[in-house]
Amino acid sequence: MLEELLKRPVIPVIVIDDANDAEPLAEALLKGGMDVIEVTCRTAAAPEALRRIKKAFPEMLVGAGTVVTPEQAQMCIDAGVSFGLAPGLNPETIKFFNQHQTLFIPGVMTPSEIEAGLALGCKMLKFFPAGAAGGTNMLKNMAAPYVSLGVKFCPTGGVNLDNMNEWLALPVVSAIGGTWLATKQQIADKQWDVITAQVKAAVAKAAELSFKNPA
Repeated sequence: MLEELLKRPVIPVIVIDDANDAEPLAEALLKGGMDVIEVTCRTAAAPEALRRIKKAFPEMLVGAGTVVTPEQAQMCIDAGVSFGLAPGLNPETIKFFNQHQTLFIPGVMTPSEIEAGLALGCKMLKFFPAGAAGGTNMLKNMAAPYVSLGVKFCPTGGVNLDNMNEWLALPVVSAIGGTWLATKQQIADKQWDVITAQVKAAVAKAAELSFKNPA
């Protein structure tokens, strides 16, 4: 699963309030050229939304974000997610996902957290909050001592269409995550064509770069 995820440079980060919007949202992403989604566990609709997308679109890589409690972690496994993410690094959550042979990407913003993640077998880490934590210069310098270990990062928080390629140009960055691809309000207003257009713009932007081989 890690190899598959590393092939996808942009991950839409989704906050969904109504599970009935799950299928049309996923369809809008697919029409735009993205077959990966991160549904955050910030709303009560998240569990059902995850299950609906998994069932209706088996070709998608369906991940759960903001997994910060044991209950959320169990829900993710029950929903059959392809991967999970968190804003921070909780060793117990990492171990839980490892036990269920499911990829987990913890959040980091310090060298000590990078080392803790690596010690627990995490080769892909979420750099969060990317913009507030110092931007591309911060990640470039912080990650330098660990490049030889094969670690990769997915920055989220402050990443948008205008700066996404600054992040993706860093060799240690395999993907970026963004909420701008499908905002909470756009989903609530069912602006599927707008979302598809935003996804297409991000796909085109990412194509401007020659991406590194994830191997």
